[in-house]
Amino acid sequence: MDTMARKPTHPGAILRFDYLEPLALTVTGLAVHLGVSRKHLSAVVNERAGVSVDLALRLARAFGTSPDLWLNLQRKRDLWEAQHAPTGWQDVALVPNCAGRTV
Repeated sequence: MDTMARKPTHPGAILRFDYLEPLALTVTGLAVHLGVSRKHLSAVVNERAGVSVDLALRLARAFGTSPDLWLNLQRKRDLWEAQHAPTGWQDVALVPNCAGRTV
């Protein structure tokens, strides 16, 4: 399994450093513009919550990006965190006769 050594950047940090700060936007102002709660957007920007599909669509529309940008940032972060969590997934063995199968 291919894993990155460094934890991927949270999409909230990208939002804060690449959009909010350079454009002199506030969390409150952007939340109103996006039609989401200030509390939820603040949680994303402060890396306490992830980017949902709905928020990815809203951010893409507001900033002229794609929803895939935001969702891929979140997916990479989620996958990295899951790969580094001791939940027992590492102990799961390959199902017999399944090696090399493609769907």
